[in-house]
Amino acid sequence: QVQLVESGGGLVQAGGSLRLSCAASGSIFSINSMAWYRQAPGKQRESVAVITHYGGTNYADVVKGRFTISRNNTENTVFLQMNSLKPEDTAVYYCNAWIREHPLKAAPGEYWGQGTQVTVSS
Repeated sequence: QVQLVESGGGLVQAGGSLRLSCAASGSIFSINSMAWYRQAPGKQRESVAVITHYGGTNYADVVKGRFTISRNNTENTVFLQMNSLKPEDTAVYYCNAWIREHPLKAAPGEYWGQGTQVTVSS
């Protein structure tokens, strides 16, 4: 059983910073891409940032230059450093990962964390 557990959310003023962490645990052979999504009230879940196993990254246009995704493959963790936060960044942030549970299983499965609330006050 694989679990993703996020931490680091909270309340911050506009212009401030937060760092989100997500740790994967359980039966893990390898992790392909890891990502952060967010969902604001009344809106669809959207991709924020993604990072490949080898460190390639991609960001949503609305966070480019402000957010940085990184990962530690040894510890099966992914991070999201969020700077210059804006009220429109307020959302529940979800960790996402594509994980192979064992070497005999060729296709990875998609896993989600439970979400962590980020609230940015104006």
